[in-house]
Amino acid sequence: MKNIFIIPKQLNKLAIFLSPWFAIISFILLIAGLWLSFFYSPIDYQQGNAVRILYIHAPSAWLCMMIYSFLAINSFFGLIYGHVTAFCLARAAAPIGLTFTSICLITGSVWGKPMWGTWWVWDARLTSVLVLFFFYVGYIIFSKSFSDFSKGEKFSSILSIIGIVNLPIIKFSVDYWNTLHQPASISKLSSPSIHIDMLIPLIVMFFSFLFLFLYILILRFQAELNIRKVNINNMKLFRDN
Repeated sequence: MKNIFIIPKQLNKLAIFLSPWFAIISFILLIAGLWLSFFYSPIDYQQGNAVRILYIHAPSAWLCMMIYSFLAINSFFGLIYGHVTAFCLARAAAPIGLTFTSICLITGSVWGKPMWGTWWVWDARLTSVLVLFFFYVGYIIFSKSFSDFSKGEKFSSILSIIGIVNLPIIKFSVDYWNTLHQPASISKLSSPSIHIDMLIPLIVMFFSFLFLFLYILILRFQAELNIRKVNINNMKLFRDN
């Protein structure tokens, strides 16, 4: 019987080798990004210093959608092919994606208070991101609600695949609905609507968060594999007894 826990040795070695470098790169980019955000980026003529929330809010928003795509793709391959590696990657990514979604919602609320005069509005963009938050929560709950991993993975994977339809709603909500949320600042990298002095710290912060995600993903992925092995070994011992 094929060992379903095996991933290519070279890939595993590469991940172990790269993980500390991802942490170091993330830290360096974070320090650089924060410095650029507070001391290099100009004050917005309308929003004042409140605009600096952008450098946390926007990268978190981009990543929460990217991570959900990653989660749903791995869930699909896990569901169709029964690949344990894909399931473990999805389970490892979910709490990280939930964290970035929470950061996105919290910073958006803090930013919205001085701009809109309220902490929350049932705006198309805000509401669709909140729906994404609940898809993450639902995935995590389903994946941990069954003692049998296969049942939890089946239900959570189906939920995550259904949730993928929410991503284009988030993306295009500011284009097709009346919304208080500003339009996309970077629809094209060749001609962004944001000033270059604001774009540079924004991109630096995004890559800082991206490398942080990759670092935590590797750690959580290895932990998920170990948890699964322990769980299956315990089940075998239970049957033998």
